[in-house]
Amino acid sequence: MKEAYSNQMTRELQDVLGSFDKSRDNLIPILQAVQGEYGYLTPETMEGIADYLCISESSLYGVATFYTQFKFSRPGDHNVRVCLGTACHVRGGSRIMDEVSRHLGIQAGGTTENYKFSLERVACFGSCALSPVVVVDKKVYGRMNPKKIKNILKEYE
Repeated sequence: MKEAYSNQMTRELQDVLGSFDKSRDNLIPILQAVQGEYGYLTPETMEGIADYLCISESSLYGVATFYTQFKFSRPGDHNVRVCLGTACHVRGGSRIMDEVSRHLGIQAGGTTENYKFSLERVACFGSCALSPVVVVDKKVYGRMNPKKIKNILKEYE
């Protein structure tokens, strides 16, 4: 079964890689496309990318780990991002983060054991007029408070 999954992943990875020239200039777009396909960068996909671009895996990891956009572990089905920028912080962003963390049982950067939620701390969404702000998947929730966020999270459970 694992071999069949691996073969399917290999075909999908080949399809993604095949849409790019074999140039190191395409490294970041390739990493973005692969992560877009799988949700994160697995050791197998990293090996495939390194082989495709004829670069060492250590060089590839050096680039990928430099950028915070790249993930190396499976994310949750729902991504909860809490803004802790200046405006959100002043208006209680850290209380919101504490409530989300307590409700989900994870810290920022973590994923629940059932892979239902991932939690991220964000420096700024640029929605300061709505602060404090929480974004779940792609939906923006403004003027948050601990009670509101708990009810919002329940909608996604």
